[in-house]
Amino acid sequence: MDSLSNSFTETRFEYDPKTDLKAFDETKAGVKGLVDAGVVKIPKIFIRPSNDPPETPNSRLTNLQVPIIDLGGIDGRDRRDEIVDEIRRASEEWGFFQVVNHGIPFGVLSGMIDGVREFNEQDLEAKKEFYTRDRNRKVRFNSNFDLYHAKAANWRDTLTISMAVPELVPEELPSACRDTTLEYMSHITKLGETFLELLSEALGLKPDHLSLMDCGKVCSLVCHYYPACPEPELTLGNSQHSDPAFLTLLLTNQIGGLQVLHQNQWVDVEPIEGGLIINVGDFLQIVSNGKFKSVDHRVVSNRVGPRMSVAFFLSGVSVPPKLYGPIKELVSEKNPPLYREFTLSEHFGKFFSGALDQSILDSYKL
Repeated sequence: MDSLSNSFTETRFEYDPKTDLKAFDETKAGVKGLVDAGVVKIPKIFIRPSNDPPETPNSRLTNLQVPIIDLGGIDGRDRRDEIVDEIRRASEEWGFFQVVNHGIPFGVLSGMIDGVREFNEQDLEAKKEFYTRDRNRKVRFNSNFDLYHAKAANWRDTLTISMAVPELVPEELPSACRDTTLEYMSHITKLGETFLELLSEALGLKPDHLSLMDCGKVCSLVCHYYPACPEPELTLGNSQHSDPAFLTLLLTNQIGGLQVLHQNQWVDVEPIEGGLIINVGDFLQIVSNGKFKSVDHRVVSNRVGPRMSVAFFLSGVSVPPKLYGPIKELVSEKNPPLYREFTLSEHFGKFFSGALDQSILDSYKL
């Protein structure tokens, strides 16, 4: 790995980002490969633009806290109504909330995190088998899907597993995390279905409304690995962005870094052991006609690590093509539609063709 380290640490009179990006990508080793090579200065391709001021990692910028919702007792009618109301308020005011007592055993959660660690910390040659930028592959490992579009690369590596719920092909999954992924998926898909019901009720609709719209028909599991960074003040783990999907159910280990933009302030999301973080995506903001908010968030880099997270994204169907737009029951003469209709192929085509920090929501406004 010495050649990898040298290629990114030598002093150059002329900096050619395209050459450095290509060299980094072709190693197929990701950010962890740089760390393993012993870099003490981050490569220029990861340094944030000068007009994007650095901030101290893990500093609490406000005294605000993302809402925490206890799902305990959800089977009782009165308690369910309370939970629905809490979800409604959190989705309108924050676009983010954490949940506890969600029903997924702690051992399943910790097993999934362990699986992410084992995949990323296994022999490089085993990981290279999955390294690709071909979005048609169900299982793909790479660093920064927008590597060639972003202003600066982010300090993270990612394993993405895309599939239709509940179709899973075990043999396609990496052996290092196969069993833990299958077990986690069996639980998180059920919880996702529960949230489709709760969000339907929070919008004043029948519990099965969003499911009948196929809003959770397709899912993906995106597993991020954020190695410890030698210069965290110069880069980000994940750039400012909103999620393009319908809903995100996020599992993290206990290393912080996630920040949510609320009232023009970055609010730290402190991990709750055994909890999950839920956030509204662009797709849900559009179909709710702006009632629920898809808000910007980011991940700051840390000197300690690795930070690991597993995002379960719920989305609609692309095949056969289907038009999505504001739900007709939510629009009226007094509350006209704010967005035009779109297909998921158009939606995700826009998202993956640009940089992560380029919002696509405005392109749908009427």
